[in-house]
Amino acid sequence: MTDTLPAALQQALRQARRIVAFTGAGMSAESGIPTFRDRGTGLWARFDPLTLATPEAFESDPELVWAWYEWRRQQVAQALPNAGHEALARLASCAPQIERLSIVTQNVDNLHERAGSSLVVHLHGSIFSPRCFDCAAPFTPAPQGDVKTQQEPAQRLPPPRCMHCGGLIRPGVVWFGEMLPEGAWRQALQQASEADLMLVIGTSGLVQPAASLPAATRATGGQVAILNPDPQARADASDLNWQVTAAAGLPMLVQALLAG
Repeated sequence: MTDTLPAALQQALRQARRIVAFTGAGMSAESGIPTFRDRGTGLWARFDPLTLATPEAFESDPELVWAWYEWRRQQVAQALPNAGHEALARLASCAPQIERLSIVTQNVDNLHERAGSSLVVHLHGSIFSPRCFDCAAPFTPAPQGDVKTQQEPAQRLPPPRCMHCGGLIRPGVVWFGEMLPEGAWRQALQQASEADLMLVIGTSGLVQPAASLPAATRATGGQVAILNPDPQARADASDLNWQVTAAAGLPMLVQALLAG
């Protein structure tokens, strides 16, 4: 891992007019939110996704699934945006040539919005936007207030009922086996294809179809920069690679633009 901003990335940033930041779980991990796939410590090392993160699991045992996601929502609600989130929120205003900086995220935690970013596309939904399992009507959960996060999820918790059809309320995230939200995916593809520069931050680049977004930028002549401390992070031979965490690297990008 290096704390030196690559000159090629700095030059690409100064020339870019439309930037897309494509973010993944590694960025949220720096805010203390456990990732799902970290070997030995990830959430799926402790909990079986087949019993918690599929539509069939919810239909089979909605009280178990709802209890787990409510525990997860409490964890996420108490996390704070890190320096990387805050830097992305500032980046668009750091240079006059930047027309648009949008964020396409696989994270469900809303930390980008809480840091001040406004143009955010959620590919995997939001844990704060539950909806009806039957009719898809949105549901507004009660305010949590000052809730102390439990170390472990409750064994069971009945989901609320939909005010429109009486169906069960489900978490507003994309589960295994489900399609990405059509509108969000279409918007993400358009922004990727229009980008002069895509910053791929804290994501392995393995989960499809989201992993195809950098290719959409390359196909239209844009550059792709990978910001990830993992040297095994997936990249194309033409990409700019910087082994750095989001919280360390993104503030350096802001400083470089402010320095002129």
